[in-house]
Amino acid sequence: MAKIKITQIKSTIDRSERQKRTVRALGLKKMNQSVEVEATPQIVGMVRKVNHLIAIESL
Repeated sequence: MAKIKITQIKSTIDRSERQKRTVRALGLKKMNQSVEVEATPQIVGMVRKVNHLIAIESL
């Protein structure tokens, strides 16, 4: 599978609990933190739900 790099660029303060949990489930704990994950259908779905809070790069 392809890998993607996800970086949190906006805060989860004042966001719904569902969005906060989605960002946390992606492995992001604080601003400007990056994680590399496999681009599975489940991860891609989570990325789409919070795409306004994160930046995505293909590796």
